[in-house]
Amino acid sequence: MRVILKSALLAAAGSLAVSVAAQAQDLTVVSWGGAYTKSQIEAYHKPYAKKAGVTINSEDYNGGLAEIKAQVESGNVVWDLVDLELSDVVLGCDEGLLEPIDASVLPPAPDGTPAAKDFLPGTIHECGIATIIWSTVYAYDKTKFPGGGPKTMADFFDTKQFPGKRAMRKGPKPNLEFALVADGVPADQVYDVLSTPEGVDRAFAMLDRIKDDVLWWEAGAQPPQMLADGEVVMATAYNGRIFNAVATEGKPFEIVWDGQVWDLDLWGIPKGAKNKKAALEFIKFSTDTQRLADQAAWISYGPARASSIPLIGKHAEAGIPMGPHMPTAPANFKNAIQNDFAWWADHQDELNERFAAWLAQ
Repeated sequence: MRVILKSALLAAAGSLAVSVAAQAQDLTVVSWGGAYTKSQIEAYHKPYAKKAGVTINSEDYNGGLAEIKAQVESGNVVWDLVDLELSDVVLGCDEGLLEPIDASVLPPAPDGTPAAKDFLPGTIHECGIATIIWSTVYAYDKTKFPGGGPKTMADFFDTKQFPGKRAMRKGPKPNLEFALVADGVPADQVYDVLSTPEGVDRAFAMLDRIKDDVLWWEAGAQPPQMLADGEVVMATAYNGRIFNAVATEGKPFEIVWDGQVWDLDLWGIPKGAKNKKAALEFIKFSTDTQRLADQAAWISYGPARASSIPLIGKHAEAGIPMGPHMPTAPANFKNAIQNDFAWWADHQDELNERFAAWLAQ
């Protein structure tokens, strides 16, 4: 799906010189679609297109580095900017698939605090600049459990007490983390356990228990739709997608925050991007204090800048205060796991292969 925002001219309408200049800076920005891309379009794309006089072509993908790698290796890079998970930024940087980004050009906070100090720890990378903190959680349809719904990650894996189909992302991440939490591993020990062959076996054994009751999803828009259609009674999902379904569509879904795996998304520029300079200007604009706060008015993902947090208000359409729905809200953050990007960068390929083989059994 492609969403095209109409170009705005920098100067007098009809000026050929201005029109050509604007066209030269047009950007193809790639993200995850659905409510998340909408939040970016409203907070970033529309105001930037108006300010800079460019057209932003918004395209969707399902994550990973495969498409970026294919473009870079073919020498035909058609994407200018991509929204990436942190583990993919680390791996893509190591493999030379992403351009280095000079973080010193990022705008300071309104009070003059340098960007390097205003961005939360770990949110600036050599090849990526973070925009949001998000999490993978699970949610259930309250109408399916009139006697009381699940409360813990262990409940997700308990098909006897909570029968019905489940939906999970098609891949090992973060299903292995969820499986170990459900099996009683403390949140702060999950990656220690996963670093052993026995720990990986333990996680897959837990997944074996519910495999016959799982439907697999790949795009972030699928879990809330699967819940709404009654295909499943509970689903792992990105927290913002579930919030959007509840806030703007009135769906009877409830998030279970226990065992949430929180992560970052960052802007990355594919190596050899034709509009690298223009992409960097867009990054500078979209990661300033106000723009990150503006995005939080459209989806319940926490901004990566400290100066943005006090500016978080109500949902732009539903009027719901957004602070309590952020992954990092104290009530939601009691048993949270930070995605270990370095661990996944080291183990992703082998576990992707094992997961695919397990799924085919």
